[in-house]
Amino acid sequence: MLEFLSKQSPKILVVGDFMVDNYIWCDCSRVSPEAPVLIAKTLKEDKRLGGAANVYANLKAFGARVFALGVVGEDESAKFLKENLTSKFLIQKNRKTPLKNRIIAHNQQVLRLDDEDNEDIECEEELIEEFNQIAKDFEAIILSDYAKGVLTAKVCRALIKKAKELKIPILIDPKGNDYSKYKGATLLTPNKKEALEALKYENLEGENLKFGIEKLKKDFDLTYGVITLSEGGIALFDTTLHIIAARALEVYDVTGAGDSVIAILAFCLASQIPIIKACEIANEVAAVVVSKIGSVSVSFDELKNFKKSNFENKITSKEELLKRLKGQNKKVVFTNGCFDILHLGHLSYLEKARKLGDLLIVGLNSDSSIKRLKGDTRPINSQFERACMLASLYFVDYVVIFEEDTPFELISFLKPDILVKGKDYENKEIIGANLVAKVELIDYKEGFSTSKIIEKIQGQKNDTHN
Repeated sequence: MLEFLSKQSPKILVVGDFMVDNYIWCDCSRVSPEAPVLIAKTLKEDKRLGGAANVYANLKAFGARVFALGVVGEDESAKFLKENLTSKFLIQKNRKTPLKNRIIAHNQQVLRLDDEDNEDIECEEELIEEFNQIAKDFEAIILSDYAKGVLTAKVCRALIKKAKELKIPILIDPKGNDYSKYKGATLLTPNKKEALEALKYENLEGENLKFGIEKLKKDFDLTYGVITLSEGGIALFDTTLHIIAARALEVYDVTGAGDSVIAILAFCLASQIPIIKACEIANEVAAVVVSKIGSVSVSFDELKNFKKSNFENKITSKEELLKRLKGQNKKVVFTNGCFDILHLGHLSYLEKARKLGDLLIVGLNSDSSIKRLKGDTRPINSQFERACMLASLYFVDYVVIFEEDTPFELISFLKPDILVKGKDYENKEIIGANLVAKVELIDYKEGFSTSKIIEKIQGQKNDTHN
């Protein structure tokens, strides 16, 4: 899929609050004699595209042909934006183009100084007219709302109406708790906190998430309901609820993660990628972004390298896994097996198992364990090879290799919520069933088994020798 996307170059329009992120890197190793505060010695400054401009930068990094439409003042920040974006900016005199100065010391943000106006723009009609003239030339539109006064209710409604007339996907990163101005959009991308405020819910756990995201979709006439859940991944509602698990391993800075998510969603929809696959890719993008400091953009090459280097991190010890699961409050699904020669039956079984909860852990028999169970001719593939194959599957979250003949000790240690076995275990004793809240039996895909594959290969060898 990434190979396909890397060859696409859709035309995407970004409208919204364009701003400048200025990073001031400092050394804070001394305390002031004048007051009990640190002295910050400036080491370097780094200007970056922020707000809607960061969405633009992400799209450019993916290879999209991007155009920016917005309103700025007559200042150095506006000049920086014009120099770095292909754009049409309406000028409003005496208006400050948003500038955010972030003070960074020892790789930590310690202070942010904002210089901006957030009053509604005075040129709504001109902005709408400009949009109406150029919208037909694009395959997707993003409204990036940072509540700085550009995307007023009047502007949003006019732009959404025009996009719908043209049958162009229009995606919105919302602000505030009144989403009525976004009614009719393709999708919104509120995070959990923003969705709670808009829905006026106390929490979005369990059934509340399903009811809440469905309500967002229905109340605001959206094509898809989407809520980003930070470490919980992305919740998607089309005709049913999907939870796409997060991929981040180390989180250093969430700045700009929302910009990256809406950028890749727009890129995917403009490239005719199904929404659920688009959300899976968005999770991968977000994982790269939060592993860095500051607003950054991600290329498909970087995303490919990130995936290659990180799937092996899903292979872990039971002790390390318990640390990772601590405090996550997720429904954990567990299954186990040899998975010696991975085949379609395995894939179907594991994908169904993953849909039963928030995380899927696969307990994998070690090489010595398989030899004791199946004889000296097995396994065909080593435990590391088998673990890597499983870890490369997007619906497998963790793989733990166990040495014992049964997974009883592993289940007892991890305490999963759901234990999954094949339907052939019906009316049979299931090891670990007494340790979990629920046991689920899943149908195997007919006609697939490792033993049959081995027999087929051996039969072909015999035919060749004859």
